[in-house]
Amino acid sequence: MKDSLTIALPKGKLFPDALDLLATAGLWTAGLRADTRKLVIEYPPERLKYIICRPTDIPTYVEYGAADLGIAGKDTIVEQDKDVVELVDLRFGFCRFVVALPEEAFQGRDLTQFNHGRVATKFPRVAAAFFREQGMQVEVIKLHGNIELAPVVGLADLIVDIVSTGRTLRENRLVAGAEIFQATARLIANRVAYRLKHQRLQPLVACVRELVKDQPVR
Repeated sequence: MKDSLTIALPKGKLFPDALDLLATAGLWTAGLRADTRKLVIEYPPERLKYIICRPTDIPTYVEYGAADLGIAGKDTIVEQDKDVVELVDLRFGFCRFVVALPEEAFQGRDLTQFNHGRVATKFPRVAAAFFREQGMQVEVIKLHGNIELAPVVGLADLIVDIVSTGRTLRENRLVAGAEIFQATARLIANRVAYRLKHQRLQPLVACVRELVKDQPVR
């Protein structure tokens, strides 16, 4: 239906900020604040539906039209390169993509010293693009967790990962040798829905944009 609205929200650390923003924008969110394991929550009076997803799945739900709108990290959007419309930088969920390496291996060395080395990451697309731009040839190894372990056990020379405070790097005696880019949460839309449901979506998008425009990045 043209006036219905389905929004994909990320489980985890982005969820509370996403709820607060949507509530401030005037959307019903009361049913999402209860301690529930429901993954689909509907509010028929407003023809509104929420689906609660893993953060990395949200661009897929939006691209294929299972959701009209979604909130996803810029890191996920860039890595997956899905065909979605990026609408608003929401200015929360701040993190940085960095290239990191062991403290003893860094010692002020230029990254080009690791040409033809191995790089471990959860983000192979981002990593490959970065090193290609640096004119470096590296072997990218995709891992699904504990990226910091890779240099410690000799699996890789470098890692590419996202960091917020840098605490995990420090605890594993790693240092950031280069920053690739900074990321925050973004409001994204399905391309077809953004056109067909423009009358409902545009006022909401404009409201969200106005709410976050002067907010500090966090």
